[in-house]
Amino acid sequence: MDYLLLYDYAADYLERRGAFRDEHLGLAWAAQSKGQLILAGAFATPPHGAVFHFRCESPAVIEAFILADPYVKNSLVTKWQIREWITAVGEAASTPVRPAAG
Repeated sequence: MDYLLLYDYAADYLERRGAFRDEHLGLAWAAQSKGQLILAGAFATPPHGAVFHFRCESPAVIEAFILADPYVKNSLVTKWQIREWITAVGEAASTPVRPAAG
């Protein structure tokens, strides 16, 4: 299954992230090396949040990531949401749907 993890950042996120950034990125790269995290990144101007694309069997993998994330533990993330995502177009789509021949 594909999931999106959506983060909302605190207003002072940029000022405080430095102390936690290496640990946060290490956690993300570890999830990527296990094949769980496909792609992740922060929103650009303004940097109000981030999106993580997970591919895993259940949201439990993502919930464990959230609980371990220093951005969450140190209140840089003010809100998070996990959404099941049906991927239909693209080489990496889990459930590719092609147009009917016609």
